[in-house]
Amino acid sequence: MDFEALGLTELIRLQSRISETLTRRFERSLCVVFSDVVGSSEYTAQHGDESGRILSQKHVDLVGRVTAAHGGRIVDTAGDGAFCVFPRTDEAIAALTELQHAVRAEGSFSVRTAVHHGRVLTDGVVVSGDAVNFCARVVSSAQPGEIRLTRAGFHELESGARARCRALPLIALKGFGEVPVFVYEWRDLARFPRAIRVVETATELVIPEKDVVSIGRLRANPNGTPANDLVIALPDPEAAVLLSRWHLELRRLPDGLVVRALSERPVELNGRPVTKGQDTPVQVGDVLRLSGVVSLELLGESLSGSALSTRGGAQR
Repeated sequence: MDFEALGLTELIRLQSRISETLTRRFERSLCVVFSDVVGSSEYTAQHGDESGRILSQKHVDLVGRVTAAHGGRIVDTAGDGAFCVFPRTDEAIAALTELQHAVRAEGSFSVRTAVHHGRVLTDGVVVSGDAVNFCARVVSSAQPGEIRLTRAGFHELESGARARCRALPLIALKGFGEVPVFVYEWRDLARFPRAIRVVETATELVIPEKDVVSIGRLRANPNGTPANDLVIALPDPEAAVLLSRWHLELRRLPDGLVVRALSERPVELNGRPVTKGQDTPVQVGDVLRLSGVVSLELLGESLSGSALSTRGGAQR
């Protein structure tokens, strides 16, 4: 066809027919997934190009294994990332949950992942469209170890999986403005307490999202001594001084939290002594007793953000 010989009206009609044909033959609803290695550039700079390439290949191999096992496929890989598609969002979530567990077990890197569901153009090999660009923006906003979902991805989940999601504040994405996103909680939530309740004062303290959280009576003071992340304040001065300035730590490991006693003064977990310097696993519902004067109950968190306790559910 000689396009140069066609007039404006004929070209517009032709363009319309091509668009209709593209939509009819190649537009599909798919679940779009991105997975990125966190900190790969820094890793390569520190360990060299060969080690960086091995790390990227390890990631791609893991993604390929879990994707194939759940009915998806890798569309493309570039640098430290992988782009995949799945027929259904629940299958994508199952694959990414398996991926996150595999990465945690491997131990040398972490990944951030994102899930979106939308209309794409595909011939069974190439996948393109605004949904792909959108998901790529969402994954760039995710934290290490997160599975983030767009609102469309969230609404495509079965109710059981939706119950494990929590909404985040609106995030600003270049080219898309402020958008709602969700995080799928793929870990065993009982192993990651979100808060502590000081039983004697009925005070609840949120556990910071840090690898090491210090707990004790010391606050920051003018000489620059750092405060604890969680300061235990008691109204009785005689009881308060029985707490050490830095009494214990909560340490965040891939499979859950552990408590490490720092003080010579006693720490008990569910009535049993904790040895100083020893890491002891804790979970939602456990109770720590410090110096015989204060009890700290470990709380979970509902997906709405309110604290929940499963007191009595944890047996050791």
